[in-house]
Amino acid sequence: MNILIRNTKLLTMKKEEIIISNIGIVEDEIAFIGNVPDEFIPDEIIDGENFITMPGLINAHTHIAMSLMRNYADDLPFWPWLTEKIWPLEEKLEGEDVYWGSLLSIVEMIKSGITCFNDMYFFMDDVAKAVEISGIRANLSRGLTGEGRSDEAIAKLDESFKLYKDWNNKADGLIKVELGPHAPYTCDNEYLKEISKRNEEYDLGIHIHLSESPKEVEDSYKEYGMSPIEKVEKTGLFKYRTMAAHCVHISDNDIKILSENNVTVLNNPGSNMKLANGFAKVKKLIDNGVNVALGTDGSSSNNNLNMFEEINYAALINKALSNEPTDIPAFEALKMATINGAKALGREKEIGTIEVGKKADIIMIDIEKPHFYPRYNLISSLVYSASAADVCNVIINGKIIMKNYIVETINEREIMHKANEKAMELVDRIN
Repeated sequence: MNILIRNTKLLTMKKEEIIISNIGIVEDEIAFIGNVPDEFIPDEIIDGENFITMPGLINAHTHIAMSLMRNYADDLPFWPWLTEKIWPLEEKLEGEDVYWGSLLSIVEMIKSGITCFNDMYFFMDDVAKAVEISGIRANLSRGLTGEGRSDEAIAKLDESFKLYKDWNNKADGLIKVELGPHAPYTCDNEYLKEISKRNEEYDLGIHIHLSESPKEVEDSYKEYGMSPIEKVEKTGLFKYRTMAAHCVHISDNDIKILSENNVTVLNNPGSNMKLANGFAKVKKLIDNGVNVALGTDGSSSNNNLNMFEEINYAALINKALSNEPTDIPAFEALKMATINGAKALGREKEIGTIEVGKKADIIMIDIEKPHFYPRYNLISSLVYSASAADVCNVIINGKIIMKNYIVETINEREIMHKANEKAMELVDRIN
């Protein structure tokens, strides 16, 4: 399908500027930016005059099926929330629950301008099926927990490689499969080493939680005499492209290790605030050459998948932490949600910016609304004024997935009601 977006306010994310331009899409790629070639015949023309058109947002860390646990266990300290509420409920999950919970989150993400997400969870075949029918782009990893070479731990790792064989590059190339060791406190050293060793044949990316809470770091020093980041480095995992969620409680040496190993930090300000886990040292990480991307985390700890909210938090919180209003300016916050996320997910050659030859993952933001006036600086408006509800059109892999605020690939109302039904059934199983 050939699509022409005409006369739009274009933010390519290559430069800190908005230009008035046309964008041509042929099949799944951006074919041209600027003048429309005489030979180009569009199947669909979208008037972009009252829109900011930009790359789709990338949710670099989430657990989308946890939408079933939204508002289930709020206003609790992190460890009781995790161990007494979330883990017991997760033990009752079934594949169909994960499927409908995933679809619920996918609808929410598409409607808020997210065109790609990075997910770690269970029943990942069901997540992959939800991705396939919806048309969104995703990096998927089966969550891994365990000890050494126990049968249970190895079985989970086998599942991960089966997921890779079954789903990697499937769904028109939208799916990329990676490995998801949950955290150093749920995977012992021997298991992390086994994951690293088994991955030598595949060289898959690593998606892991690191140094999220004070207790996690304190326990690591008590048991191993080193930080979680120091511990994981010694297992060999960092030789693979690694995405480390949170990294809130980190030392200067931790930052040095992350930088030297090209580990991306996946910042989740909303979730970290809600669980009172603190704030990542984003400015210091960036200053030391660490790629920082943005994620929402799961809906059980956020409780939404609103990346515009996370962009806003990323800009504001870091200014407050440093008492320096110039820290994390608007464009830097937008980079964390676009090109930095693409780099984290190993997709920077495909997505993250609007460039000729890249995949057509594009969102259009309706700026004919009161909070976009006056129009002094539209880049600032995206960070400090915009909301997820301003996203009007979403194109993923060259296909129109949402048009005039309506998701066209899946039935929003059916999904909401079915997900609610599954959530109630899930809670009943634990009572």
